[in-house]
Amino acid sequence: MDYKPLPIGYENFNRLISEDYYYIDKTLFIKELLDNKTMVNLFTRPRRFGKTLTLSMLKYFFEDAYDFRGNKEDYRQLFDGMKIMEAGERYTKHMGKYPVVSLTLKSGKQSTFQSCMKELRNYFALEFDRHQYILRDDCLSEEEKKRFRDYMNLKLEAEDYKYSLKFLCDCLKKWHGKDVIVLLDEYDVPLEGAYHYGFYADMVDFIRELFGSTLKINDSLYFAVITGCLRISKESIFTGLNNLRINSIMTKNYGEYFGFTEDETRKICDDYQIPENYEQLKNWYNGYIFGNTNVYNPWSTIQYIYDHYRTPDEFPMSYWANTSSNAIVRTLIEMADRKVKDEIEVLIAGGSIEKPVHEDITYDEIYDNMDNLWNFMFFTGYFKKISERFEDVQTYVTMKIPNQEVMYIFKNKIRTWFDAKLKKRNPEILFNAVVNKKTDIIRDEITKMLYVSISFYDYYENFYHGFLAGILYGMGDYVIKSNRESGNGRTDLCLKPVSRFQTAYIFEFKIAKKVSDLEAVAEEAIRQINDKKYDIEVINDGYENIVKYGIAFCGKDCYVMMEQGMNNTDSANCS
Repeated sequence: MDYKPLPIGYENFNRLISEDYYYIDKTLFIKELLDNKTMVNLFTRPRRFGKTLTLSMLKYFFEDAYDFRGNKEDYRQLFDGMKIMEAGERYTKHMGKYPVVSLTLKSGKQSTFQSCMKELRNYFALEFDRHQYILRDDCLSEEEKKRFRDYMNLKLEAEDYKYSLKFLCDCLKKWHGKDVIVLLDEYDVPLEGAYHYGFYADMVDFIRELFGSTLKINDSLYFAVITGCLRISKESIFTGLNNLRINSIMTKNYGEYFGFTEDETRKICDDYQIPENYEQLKNWYNGYIFGNTNVYNPWSTIQYIYDHYRTPDEFPMSYWANTSSNAIVRTLIEMADRKVKDEIEVLIAGGSIEKPVHEDITYDEIYDNMDNLWNFMFFTGYFKKISERFEDVQTYVTMKIPNQEVMYIFKNKIRTWFDAKLKKRNPEILFNAVVNKKTDIIRDEITKMLYVSISFYDYYENFYHGFLAGILYGMGDYVIKSNRESGNGRTDLCLKPVSRFQTAYIFEFKIAKKVSDLEAVAEEAIRQINDKKYDIEVINDGYENIVKYGIAFCGKDCYVMMEQGMNNTDSANCS
């Protein structure tokens, strides 16, 4: 069977439709936009949720387009068979009727203000160049043409580009005789970069003036659509913009237009003949709530279908994780006190937490306190809304990790962070305690290491096994055997010194259901070593001195029992 190609990375609506890529029809977004009649619309959604493609769709629907020679472009055929064409003449009469300014600011994440402005000016210049057909007649004055060319040829200073889009709108209205639609994509990327690299105030000033001239005092504006990941406070860059409507993931309208609905996702699975993969796809990429609409991550869904429609038994992957560094998760972990670590553990276990919602923060406020950080992560896709309530002029949201893909990001970052923490500790204390049979010190060191961790393993036995094996691998002059066949089963861990005249160590780990059971469970671990003859391999290998450790765990508490030979036990516990 022939399948339509999947549009991985395609954000140009014209190319996607013209080259017959698979497309989920979101054109009724146009109807809702026209029905609501808001002059300036800001849509905030997580990255890779179709914001750029949506703006591209708007551009090809509304634009009265010409090529650089002045020849009329007709894009009506792109919408043949689309839902918007069934909505009626009230909406289709707007097709191809307006000049459109379409600009992305996604290249504005640079390390200096100068390099950022250089990138932005280049994109502004390209948009002037795209509309240079209006220079072909005498509609504009010679002074206006000169200024137009100066913008297009990058002859003006960075300061002048604050007013470039307003000027372009005025020129386009003069030539077309119609008000202009402005589409601005990824508006907050320059602000995010500016914060990280230390020139936030300069960038805020530029964006505030750009938006003020383009969106507030612009008599040539019909309407504008702006997209980004984060809602920046009106006081920061939208000062005095009273015609602004903000549509965040909390807004009830437009919920189904960014991301895939359940019906749309089932249809993709059916169209690519892998309906049996739907439940796995759902567990990994479902779970986002925009307004009251449940949606799937579109980027990851498309990637998953691409990887599985020929080989359905492929393992799922965290595709969304690879689209950025996800450094915000690491920041949350590093800033976490004990209370926040406990909350992260609740989330990792599949539970939920409640936090106050502050929608209009700024990038320079994100790290001021933990509430701001939780909010940033909520609005950028790391948590989903379970419920909300309103109390004392404050909205509270109960949130949880949305799916296995985001869970993977958390677990991966926690592993990295925990490994770094362990490397900073002096392992020699634990090593010496093992060799010298100091059960109390072994207990204390293990407990200290566990208490700095954030657990996401539900404390399975293999967590503790991997945890201690990783630490003890650093012991010099010892060969470590992990889960080796020995006697009538597998010993969890065995440390064999290079010299057979020295002592070998056998470890068995067990889980206790409650702290009061720790001692009995540790004793059971010692008994298992003896009953199943885990020491046979070590004896057969020529070792005469053998120490057996039975360690019982209950969460982050432990009990250590030691036996040399068959008698002479010692123990230490923590509870």
